[in-house]
Amino acid sequence: MLKFGAHAFCWEGDWTDEIGDRVIEQAARAGLDFIEIPLLHPETFDARRHRRHLEAVGLACVSSLGLPRDAHMPHEPEKAVTFLTGVLDRMEELGARDLTGCTGYSIGVLTGQGPTSQELDRMVDGLARVTEDARSRGIGVGLEAINRYETYMVNTLDDALAVVNRVGSDNLRVHADTYHMNIEETNLREALGRVKGKLNFIHMSESHRGLVGTGTVPWEDVWQGLADIEFSGYLTLESFAAPNAELAAATCIWKPPRHSGQELAQGGLAFLREGATRHGLM
Repeated sequence: MLKFGAHAFCWEGDWTDEIGDRVIEQAARAGLDFIEIPLLHPETFDARRHRRHLEAVGLACVSSLGLPRDAHMPHEPEKAVTFLTGVLDRMEELGARDLTGCTGYSIGVLTGQGPTSQELDRMVDGLARVTEDARSRGIGVGLEAINRYETYMVNTLDDALAVVNRVGSDNLRVHADTYHMNIEETNLREALGRVKGKLNFIHMSESHRGLVGTGTVPWEDVWQGLADIEFSGYLTLESFAAPNAELAAATCIWKPPRHSGQELAQGGLAFLREGATRHGLM
């Protein structure tokens, strides 16, 4: 069943005890099914506290991240696996059933060339270990494809699919993001069609990272692609009203938002529900 949610950065640029409480309340008021909680710094909040809060307001949650720069899996696989093991520990406390995002590499680490075979081997091996650990805990894993200016490892859905197929676990799925697809994919509908059965997450994100439907993403192609594959996973609104300084630097988000977090969430959710309904996804 299709699930509608939003990334916490629609409202706030970090996730601490107090910030998390505010975001959970705002997400519940927006009428979402789930909230995507960033675990860039998983030690900064009381996970059990937020689990109780989520249960009280009837919200599910998933978690996402980019690996720390000093734990770039293609270069530091042991550091990456250790970090992700700690993330899975925190997710169990939080009650999050899926981990996604840049799980195999760090945002902003660039080498000036494409991935080497050794770098890909290290990433595949590390993800295989993490994916099986996650399976034993009842947690699914996704691997996101992002644009060439933020990583050299996984840029297209085909890139992500190749890694997923090499790992060979049905517990590792492809994560799409329309902002990145709008840069890297020749045809968004066809790209989505090629990951049928392997896609469980999609960030619905506009070309300017603001209110969806107001930029240059070819949304009709996205909806048709999702309808073609009968997508029924996590449909996540990803707009950045308040990215933290670390993420803003890595993703080059300098300009202040034109809408409040609640405007992004409520307007975005209306846009997503209309599109999903019109294309028979609900």
